[in-house]
Amino acid sequence: MIRAADEAATAISWAGARVLVAGGLGFIGARLACRLVTLGAVVTVVDALEPQAGGNIANVADIRDQATIRIADLGDPALLRDLLPGCDVVFNLAGQTGHLASMVAPLQDLDANCRAPLALLEACRTLAPQVTVVYASTRQVYGRPIVLPVDERHPLAPVDINGVHKAAAEAYHGLYWRVHGLDTRVLRLTNTYGPGMRVKDAKQNFLGLWLRQVLEGRPIELWGGHQRRDFSYVDDTVRALLEAARVPMGQGRILNVGGCPPVSLRELAEQLLAQGGGDGGLVVSPFPSDRERIDIGDYYTDDSLFRGLTGWAPETSLAEGLRATLDYYRAALPLYL
Repeated sequence: MIRAADEAATAISWAGARVLVAGGLGFIGARLACRLVTLGAVVTVVDALEPQAGGNIANVADIRDQATIRIADLGDPALLRDLLPGCDVVFNLAGQTGHLASMVAPLQDLDANCRAPLALLEACRTLAPQVTVVYASTRQVYGRPIVLPVDERHPLAPVDINGVHKAAAEAYHGLYWRVHGLDTRVLRLTNTYGPGMRVKDAKQNFLGLWLRQVLEGRPIELWGGHQRRDFSYVDDTVRALLEAARVPMGQGRILNVGGCPPVSLRELAEQLLAQGGGDGGLVVSPFPSDRERIDIGDYYTDDSLFRGLTGWAPETSLAEGLRATLDYYRAALPLYL
């Protein structure tokens, strides 16, 4: 849902650009890669297709003949020596996103969310010092908000290992800008949803599992339900990533990107049930203790700084986004199970 003026400006910016999308078979990365291809960029997708992550070859079915797709570990030095020279922009959406999984396997999360982005930064410094690196971070670095909405001045106090490691990766990007002059830009994303997200379980996002439960006629299990969150439809998030790469004076910045006006999780579940026609209903359960310890409660974003720099704003309402996502999975659900 890109305005005509934005479409023209973006097309001019991206035509012929050489772009590497790390984590490009995952939910957001694949949507970004597809968009870049339509804008005329020369796109290479790298993804390890780790079983616990969100990568799915179905996400790039429309561009398999138009982009270079490499199933490989981003930390492979030979791979980076092959792909980085001459690259204009690197979007790094690779990583482990599961909060509970990071508490269960912290060293695995360390490798995915600290070692890998650091290795990529170092390879960019030596092989492609002219490149722009856009790193997808998370609102999870803030932990439990002290004040709402949360802007970039809010203290960082992650409540899980994943948030700690993402905060460390942010710091690496800032350091490489200040010390080495590498053009790095970091976006702290809020909850993103839409076609292509992992739906077979809740390892990437609880909303994915809710979508599956609605489409299969099973009840949505809701823990608490009072928590208020903002949600960003994937196409809005993709536009934000594209803007982040090209905005003047974006070097070295860490910026929030939010979404729709906040809703309670109960309101979200009720909207999803109403749109999906699910007859399974809603089951409110006590918070599992392991989840409750790392839940952040209410969170919604103040992204006025990013909006002011870029002119970006979300264009897809929650109702529109849920409808489009349900329509996609009505046809494609078997590909994601």
